[in-house]
Amino acid sequence: MADLATESPEAVVDPANWTCPAPLRDQPVVVMGHGGGGALSAELVQQVFAPAYGNPTLAALTDSAVLDLGGARLAFSTDSYVVRPLFFPGGSLGDLAVNGTVNDLAMSGARPTHLSAAFILEEGVELAVLARVARALGAAAETAGVTIATGDTKVVESGHGDGVYVTTAGVGLVPAGVDIRPQRARPGDAVLVSGPIGLHGVAVMSVREGLEFGVEITSDTAPLADLVAAMLAVTPDIHVLRDPTRGGLGASLNEIARASGTGVRLRERAVPVPDEVANACGFLGLDPLYVANEGRLVAFVPPEHAEAVLAAMRAHPQGTGAALIGECVADHPGMVVVATALGGTRVLDLPLGEQLPRIC
Repeated sequence: MADLATESPEAVVDPANWTCPAPLRDQPVVVMGHGGGGALSAELVQQVFAPAYGNPTLAALTDSAVLDLGGARLAFSTDSYVVRPLFFPGGSLGDLAVNGTVNDLAMSGARPTHLSAAFILEEGVELAVLARVARALGAAAETAGVTIATGDTKVVESGHGDGVYVTTAGVGLVPAGVDIRPQRARPGDAVLVSGPIGLHGVAVMSVREGLEFGVEITSDTAPLADLVAAMLAVTPDIHVLRDPTRGGLGASLNEIARASGTGVRLRERAVPVPDEVANACGFLGLDPLYVANEGRLVAFVPPEHAEAVLAAMRAHPQGTGAALIGECVADHPGMVVVATALGGTRVLDLPLGEQLPRIC
């Protein structure tokens, strides 16, 4: 207070001297938050890309588009992967490039069949490193049951990239009678998650920053199409599926709530957060609900099917830790609220950017 007293009133209150740690919403240049899967990402799509080439298919803004072609329902998706570092506990850039696109297709209920793989390489990257990424990508494709059908390679000058970037696009077939999209969420739907959250984001961060948490935290990266098939075998009437990658579970639930015009009530105690993730997030001041996952899904299921779908998930290797974590409600449409462990409630808003950039 003594320091403030020695300054002029103008110096104390002049807004020109204020700073904000978050990027302004009218930011005139691209910032890291635009790639984080939160509010800035949504604004980038809505204000730049959709007006440039918007159409009814794109307007759904789902992770994969479902197209009617030649009498078949085809899911189509594309994604780019810029993770740093290239290798981390439990996975690598190659695994993510396959599993991320396979899972985006699966979130439409599709059975993925074929992928493309395009590499952007920085001049000077070691061929042994590139070969290791390529082998991981091929092994992940074999595990997921998809074929790498085509691809491309470009090289940029040294200093104009970051080693290796990969873009994959994929196609898959959607079974008849399956209609999975965020607009189908309904009050009464049970909200299920397929397993513990936050592992991927914390695993990447730990090796990137050289942090030690007393136990190795490994990524959950995995293909989810077989798990989705097991769920659809119980009932084709699953309303919504989403893999909570960038922005984590919190961003995914907000996107579903806003797309469907319904509310979501989450029970904090029911959300499976591993102790090692909770401890790491507590140490770093992060919310595990916003930490990325690469091998988890969240499902909105009609209440009459919830127990049977949950049992099918728990019987599958990728869903052994599945849990019922909340419900879709008519109250507070477009919002997500959390019933806390202390008996209160809090709003779980869409994050502005991302706590951990470049995790996929």
